[in-house]
Amino acid sequence: MTSQAPKKTGQKRFYSRRKVCQPCADKKQDLDYKDVDYLKKFLSDRYMIEARRKSGMCAKCQRTFARAVKRARQIGLIPYTPAHRGVNPINFRR
Repeated sequence: MTSQAPKKTGQKRFYSRRKVCQPCADKKQDLDYKDVDYLKKFLSDRYMIEARRKSGMCAKCQRTFARAVKRARQIGLIPYTPAHRGVNPINFRR
């Protein structure tokens, strides 16, 4: 009975660092639908709401963010899709 020592390969284990909730770090507890530039930071290039695991938001901030984006879309401050950007989008057909 010989006990084997663990092999040393010289590689360190990779530990991912947990993302910090950006609105909580910026002390913005209530995300406002009128702050379009701040909201666009958390939208994808196709204007979709990013997932929590990708954006790093906490659950509370993600809910308020989604509500603010939906309100801004309803008013017309943020487009639903990239085709809605201008008055006559690129893919516009009559």
